[in-house]
Amino acid sequence: MGIISWIILGGIAGWIAKTVTGVGKEMGCLFNILIGILGSVVGGLLFNYLGHDSVTGFNPWSLFVATIGAIAFLWIASLLGVGRK
Repeated sequence: MGIISWIILGGIAGWIAKTVTGVGKEMGCLFNILIGILGSVVGGLLFNYLGHDSVTGFNPWSLFVATIGAIAFLWIASLLGVGRK
């Protein structure tokens, strides 16, 4: 997967995760991309640990893995108090 694919997949996954969790609603597109790319890494590690395929390319499975990872990342960040005022 090229850098453009990572950016697009990360942006979509980050936006979905942000919408589901409600964390970082006021943040913009770069936040979505960053969270989505971090979510791809977290989701890939999680799914590999469970014995499933991780991010395999630009496809629906990879979007699912990245979104689950991004949701997990945002959930953990909110538990640690990141973003509280």
